[in-house]
Amino acid sequence: MFEIGRDILQGQRRRTNINNIGVFGDRLRFVYLLFVIIFIIMIFRTLSLGIHGTNRARINIGNSSWESSRADIVDRNGEILAKNIISGHIALWPKKIKDIDFAAAKIHEVLPEISVIDALAMIRSDKKFLYLKKFASESERETIKAFKIEGLDIEEVEWRKYPKRRLTSHVVGFVGNNGQGLEGVERLRNKYLSENKDPLVLSIDSRVQAVFYRELSTAMQKYSAKAAMGILMNSRTGEMVAMVSLPDFDPENIEIDSVSNRTFYPTRGVYEMGSVFKIFNTSMAIETGIGLDKEYYIKDPYKILDKNGRTAATIRDVASFKPPRPDLTVAEIMLHSCNVGSVQIALELPSGTQQEFFRRLRMDKALDLEFGRTEKPIMPAKWGPVEIATVSFGHGIAVTPMHVLLAVNAVVNGFYVQPTILKRSVGEMFGDRVISPEISDAIRKILFKIAETTSGKNARVAGINIGGKTATAEKRVNGKIDTKKNLTSFTAVFPIESPQYVMMVILDEPQGTKESWGLRTAAWNAAPTAGAIMDGIMPLLFK
Repeated sequence: MFEIGRDILQGQRRRTNINNIGVFGDRLRFVYLLFVIIFIIMIFRTLSLGIHGTNRARINIGNSSWESSRADIVDRNGEILAKNIISGHIALWPKKIKDIDFAAAKIHEVLPEISVIDALAMIRSDKKFLYLKKFASESERETIKAFKIEGLDIEEVEWRKYPKRRLTSHVVGFVGNNGQGLEGVERLRNKYLSENKDPLVLSIDSRVQAVFYRELSTAMQKYSAKAAMGILMNSRTGEMVAMVSLPDFDPENIEIDSVSNRTFYPTRGVYEMGSVFKIFNTSMAIETGIGLDKEYYIKDPYKILDKNGRTAATIRDVASFKPPRPDLTVAEIMLHSCNVGSVQIALELPSGTQQEFFRRLRMDKALDLEFGRTEKPIMPAKWGPVEIATVSFGHGIAVTPMHVLLAVNAVVNGFYVQPTILKRSVGEMFGDRVISPEISDAIRKILFKIAETTSGKNARVAGINIGGKTATAEKRVNGKIDTKKNLTSFTAVFPIESPQYVMMVILDEPQGTKESWGLRTAAWNAAPTAGAIMDGIMPLLFK
């Protein structure tokens, strides 16, 4: 029923709402129109860039003196690792051509594959712009420039080339579409490369790098390994001479490889490294006065007891371990890589010895290096008897391979040397003394015996004395040790009498072979791989 007061008010409200809707609609139409205009401008700008190129690509059309915008990267011998290449596209603006017949004849003269008839058709087309030939030769570009025909020009283009491709991909890295570094030295030294013309000279030797790459690739395939790594450093100068991490990537075509392949595992991978830690354990024994001659009973597994006298852990050696006698000296425990003996030595060390030693060798923190920051090591949450024991043979503590390389170098030379990716002059040791000369000398002698008589025999090479240490660590998967997955490594020092180089070779999850009798420990895979590498690089390092 119609009610005068209420229905009139409702009618007024409806008319008001209608008027508001009209105003609101006008506003919507205005906003929509504004959005369309902006969108059209953006499309036009995008098409313009696609047709005419960016200012960087077009800045010197027709100018033969165009210079590269980024410095080269070269290895220590001057071999090109990264270089900007300048070329050009022959470009046609049909509407600018004044003498059509003359222009068509000249196009055919320079580009015989384009007939005069086809050239005329291109010039008479409705297109505002088109390429006649991309990446034209220098002679073709110079001839076109000499014609000085308006509407027929050269679009200079520049792009980054990596002649060594995968060989140095992790070291050099790559640039983005804007020419700025995204990975590796390209990123870390981006400012220098962008602002200088002189090449950036790296410490890497491409010839040595190639030997590492070849042998690691072979080993990865032979032992069906998940990954492989190899690093070589000049012990005195800290120059990184070779750094290889597999799998890798193609810096000129990064889309074809998994993003995970860009990870440089020697600095970004954190692992329980195994028996290489016995080098440190033995050093601590000498340093704290236990010495090298003290004997420990190692024939049976060693039980670690808790404060209530209950067995907290039982330490065993691998099944293949065959000690020469039931009691071994500290030196022999390292020589034969005995876990049971190493544990007893560690438990006899003064409280806090391991923590202090690892701090001194920078193994307790991430390292800020010239070629990037390493991952932070994972130290034991507490340092109880079990943790002290397992750390002695490289379990219960996880570090990067780079941490281990630098620490081993410090032990055998006495100085902690900061590594560099840039070429340095040969001279005095770069670093601070952290280990006494007497301890370094003692450790070098044991390492030499390992390479000559025990697990390192498969790494020996003719003509030079090396020292080395094998390491086989059972990997931890989802917090639990997986006895079927190993990380194996061989750390070498040479010449052992007066070390000039320290090297590490690592295989991740290698499998046994017929040749190794099904065994997958370091003596059967990492050591022979390191031997093959050293055999190939000795003539390059020592002339």
